[in-house]
Amino acid sequence: MGEAVGRNVGTTAILRIQLLGPFSVRRDGAPVPLPRSRKVRALLAFLALGGASYSRSKLCALLWDVPNDPRGELRWCLSKLRALLDDPDRRRVQTTGHGPVSLDLSDCLADAVEIEQVVKAGAGQATTERLSEVCDLFGGALLEGVEIDGNPEFAGWLIAQRQRHREMNHALVRELVSRLPRSSEETFRRLEQWLVLAPFELDAHAAMLDALLGSGRVRDAEERVAAAIRAFDQEGLDWSPLRALLAARKSAVGSALVEAPAATAVVEVPPNEAANSRRRASVAIMPFSEVAAGPGRRGLGDGLTDDIITRLAKLRILFVIARGTTYALGERGVGAQEAGRILNVEYVVSGSVRAGDRRIFVVVELAETRHATIVWRDELETSTDGTFAALDTIVDRVVAGIAEEIETAECNRAILQPPSSLDAWEAYHRGLWHMYKFNDVDNRQAADLFERALQLDPTFARASAGLSFTHFQNAFLDLTPDRRQQIELALRTARRSVDADDRDPAAHWAMGRALWLGGESSGAFAELERSVELSPNFALGHYTLGFFHCQIGDPRAAITATEYARQLSPFDPLLFAMLCSRAAAHVRLGELQEAAEWASKAAGRPNAHVQVLAVAAACAALAGRRDDARRVAARIREQQPGYGTDDFLRAYRFDADTQHVLRGALRQIGFDRRK
Repeated sequence: MGEAVGRNVGTTAILRIQLLGPFSVRRDGAPVPLPRSRKVRALLAFLALGGASYSRSKLCALLWDVPNDPRGELRWCLSKLRALLDDPDRRRVQTTGHGPVSLDLSDCLADAVEIEQVVKAGAGQATTERLSEVCDLFGGALLEGVEIDGNPEFAGWLIAQRQRHREMNHALVRELVSRLPRSSEETFRRLEQWLVLAPFELDAHAAMLDALLGSGRVRDAEERVAAAIRAFDQEGLDWSPLRALLAARKSAVGSALVEAPAATAVVEVPPNEAANSRRRASVAIMPFSEVAAGPGRRGLGDGLTDDIITRLAKLRILFVIARGTTYALGERGVGAQEAGRILNVEYVVSGSVRAGDRRIFVVVELAETRHATIVWRDELETSTDGTFAALDTIVDRVVAGIAEEIETAECNRAILQPPSSLDAWEAYHRGLWHMYKFNDVDNRQAADLFERALQLDPTFARASAGLSFTHFQNAFLDLTPDRRQQIELALRTARRSVDADDRDPAAHWAMGRALWLGGESSGAFAELERSVELSPNFALGHYTLGFFHCQIGDPRAAITATEYARQLSPFDPLLFAMLCSRAAAHVRLGELQEAAEWASKAAGRPNAHVQVLAVAAACAALAGRRDDARRVAARIREQQPGYGTDDFLRAYRFDADTQHVLRGALRQIGFDRRK
């Protein structure tokens, strides 16, 4: 590859090999079908990056952990590599008998190799154009998804190489940003790339703030810092330097700093009208395109689109544009972003579906319309038996992902608004942000914001459901002394939510939790079943069914329900509770080591409260991990010094036998109420 160091990456090569991100090979611009074997891909990467000849014994030791016939398997992999790389008149896989193996990729473009060549020559010696070209090659982690189980030598090599290439790209992007005009379009693109590679590096945030403030984009700078603060907080990092950074940069710019004019005129809405004009975020689902559909596969895109529209509408939290409208725009060749502007919706979803002989592949993208930014993108696949039923799991994940990402985006937007300017929707989402903190101060703030939303819109079912959950928290976490009154308030506000919208799954979720709190088990289960019946994609409904089952129902059903909730919402604010419920189910099944593992994961979540920590301490003690149990108990003492076993068991509704087991476990580590 030595002669390729200075070439233009845009130059068409006979073969283009992508090792960074999703593995792919293109011949003269066309994709080449890839072997399914991860070891073939791993062998290609190792030989390409090493740039040398390797003995067969070295390669066998790297890729196989005592196979039956390592050399035979290596020969098979090399045959696959030849089919992938060689041409009739060009042998790129170099072998001689049973001798060493190497690759000759001098006429190919391999992204990872190109980047390495520039770094070796010195990033400072490369032209700005060359730096830009190689930065575009970095599509993700090296050999994404090509881990080989049970082989520590290859795992160690891959971890080291991934870290090395991440550091190389970091250095290249940083060098490129230093050369670009402060507020150019490419500067912002490279700054985003820098922040993906180093999300907690203050220099990256400082450079982004300089670029934003230099363009007069004060609000964008403030939003950027607010989002970064949340990310730092979730990782348990000190975020105070970010605030200082913003203040220093704004001060440096001085009073001449003005907001950049908007691209389009904004119509001012009187405050009272603005508060009532927007109840739900709006989203348009554009028809999913079909890529290379085979015989009998036509209609997959339409079926997928229709299912997403229907199930998303059932969640009742988003305003979903009707199918006919989006299909009409799609038939006229209107793209997703343009459709979003035409329909005046906040979000637009687009994607594609491709069916092979045995697999279905779906790509989905959620974009925010106003700023034309991608909020969420995912690639999913499943096996197929030739029916639409095979798409159900993908549809579930897509629908839950859209709802979750929009909720997160709306929460992030709402917390940046001045409190006096909030409409009902913004007050509700700002309340959600506080609600999931699980402490007294934030819970009171959440309740105030939900009350504000209901003052602006008394029929806002989700705001009543949120308010009910704040009363639930007060009782469950002992945040207030009036436990009985809080249970009554939880029930009253849940009824208000159901009365406002009997088809909202969140209303029945709130009612189910309130009934459970009051000891009405049969009614609680019925309400939760109703919530998931109304919307099979409502993750909180499935989780709460698991929460109930892990205590007074079927522990196996609890495991099934919490796992499904995690599949639907893998980054849910209540993820710690899903993990904790599974741990409690394992305790009831007598699977104590499994219980300890899941409880430890729950306790490790950033917003895990004392009730969850108590479960983790008890599970660790039951599994014989007393040192771990005592460490968790110490965390409880730090958070709530007066908390004891009786507080823990009063919050839950375990049967008498389970209570006895848990009480005994906590007694083993000396966890008694301290007065």
